[in-house]
Amino acid sequence: MIKEIRIHGRGGQGNVTASEFLSEAAFADGKYAQSFPMFGSERHGAPVTAYVRISDRPIRLRSQIYEPDYVIVQDASLFGGTDVLEGLKDGGLVVINTERPREDFDIPGSYRVVTVPATDLALEIVGKPIINTIMVGAFAGASGEINLEALEKSVRERYPGELGEKEVAAMREAFSRVSGVMR
Repeated sequence: MIKEIRIHGRGGQGNVTASEFLSEAAFADGKYAQSFPMFGSERHGAPVTAYVRISDRPIRLRSQIYEPDYVIVQDASLFGGTDVLEGLKDGGLVVINTERPREDFDIPGSYRVVTVPATDLALEIVGKPIINTIMVGAFAGASGEINLEALEKSVRERYPGELGEKEVAAMREAFSRVSGVMR
């Protein structure tokens, strides 16, 4: 069965890298995976969407994702101008970078929602506001679709040394904050 993930954010937030972390971790777990972005105007701060497919069988589908199982929102301000929930399947999971509670968002009750203060965690643990590893950690914890150890391996390969260890620590914190909440 194919699981589809759509990631919404802004240029410079690491949306494409987040999709790559998820697909690399799925592949390391013995699954098939695809990761691909969609850009409008390619400038810092512009809306960016990235996609991930994960399956236990080869994936032949090559279109954008129109009916995701999961949505990751790296910038909560996108709720004001973009329909980030468009096509999300009933019972789908939404992971939002925000310190605000779920009730602050106009999200129908048919969706499971997890909020995580990714920007705050990034500043506190990593020292800069790059949130992609934190958001994939929260996604892994809330969904159970991705193995945390495989994510850690992917992050350490891309960010070796001290930076990688800080990113992994922040990812683990997000994972533990939401782990099992939505399963």
